[in-house]
Amino acid sequence: MHLLSKIVLSTLLFTSSIVIPFPSSSEICAGAAWGAEIKTFGQNGTNAQNGPSGQAGDNSENLTIFADGSPLTLNLVGENGQPGENGKSGENAQCDNQPVGVKYNLQAPSGGMGGNGGNGGDGGNAGSLTIYATNLSELRQIYVNAAGGKGGQPGQGGDGGDGCNCTEPYWTLETCSGNPGDADYRCTTLEFRCQDGRKGSKGATGVLGREGLPGKLTLINLDKPLEPDKPAATVTMGNLKDKGYLLSKNIWETRNGASGLFAPGSVIEDQYLALVQRLERSFLLIWNAPQPFNKFTEQQVTLKYENDQGITVDPPQDLWIEATTQQRNNITQFIVYNAIPRADATRLESQKLSGKGTDMTLTLIDKADQSNLIATKFKLDYSITRSDPRFRTVSDYSTKYEGEIPEDLVILDGNKFTINVGKLPIDPNYLRSGLGVEIKLIATRTFAGYTAEQTITVTDVIGPFR
Repeated sequence: MHLLSKIVLSTLLFTSSIVIPFPSSSEICAGAAWGAEIKTFGQNGTNAQNGPSGQAGDNSENLTIFADGSPLTLNLVGENGQPGENGKSGENAQCDNQPVGVKYNLQAPSGGMGGNGGNGGDGGNAGSLTIYATNLSELRQIYVNAAGGKGGQPGQGGDGGDGCNCTEPYWTLETCSGNPGDADYRCTTLEFRCQDGRKGSKGATGVLGREGLPGKLTLINLDKPLEPDKPAATVTMGNLKDKGYLLSKNIWETRNGASGLFAPGSVIEDQYLALVQRLERSFLLIWNAPQPFNKFTEQQVTLKYENDQGITVDPPQDLWIEATTQQRNNITQFIVYNAIPRADATRLESQKLSGKGTDMTLTLIDKADQSNLIATKFKLDYSITRSDPRFRTVSDYSTKYEGEIPEDLVILDGNKFTINVGKLPIDPNYLRSGLGVEIKLIATRTFAGYTAEQTITVTDVIGPFR
């Protein structure tokens, strides 16, 4: 060891304010080169491909039978899933000759990773079974296997490839500075290292395939094919009149213990569906209305079968119907007494404003001629202006009355309404000749529980002249 190194070491050991670990002789006499550049040699092995997943099993077909007491064996098992393939092995590293006498650290190549195993294919679902049986004891003659297919086994992961080992794990090189014989001449021995390559990791095992679902039982206590549900329908009135229409509902119940109904050892989903009752009800439209039916044949009516209410009726939105519903045995009768198109409720038109003062009247015509059936109430806003509102828009109206019109001031004669405006509590000064008026009339029309509003605006000048 150099004399200078010994002096420095003695000084460090006897300095009480500094605590330094005692170095090894190799750390003093030779410079470690672990922080030096690291270079690789050779070539890493290639990672392997994953194994393909197994194919899923096919589902079994559904089956419908009529039980008659004959022994039967029914195979509705789903197909098993195929196993996943094993992953491939990782490639070994290519080990070139290790460089010798180099001034840097070395890393030998590593092996490639093994491929993951493929997942097992899912098992196919078992077929569902529909049985018509009026005697449940006959099911004991039937053996059913409706198990789901088994899931495929997973593939195993592939092995990792081998890495390369270093032929020379350590080596040293001496490096000097200055000129030999000079006081500042120094030599240092550097130590270098070669790290062995790693073995590639083994691939993961795949996932076991899912087992297929067991088949389900539907039990129907009938000896003939079950008609599908028809709990609601939208039908034209022409199809409902006289001929009628049939609605139906199948009432189902969810039960447990399906496998116990069959021969011992049978396999099927425990929960099953059983038909409890089939409800059928007819609907008949009876037309007792004075209006001609041919005007309404294409109107559509929505029918709904309610368990405890028979069949309920939803008439067309654009038709006002006065009718009653009668439930008799398994028939719902819908008896129509009157039918009015909704648009006919709002066909009032102003004919003229006549007279002045207390003799002023406003005449309306019901263009639909339905006022003998439709009840009508009026509200009126009465405004005046100094301008003539007949030929241009006026903005200086002043309201002098607003409110409902008493029934005794409205006279209905056939399809004509005469409203005695002058008999309303309006100041006579606002009913004199020459004043411009705007009468806004709101008609509320009701029939058989239906209601509609129509607003009619009349602008004119009071007086005998026109």
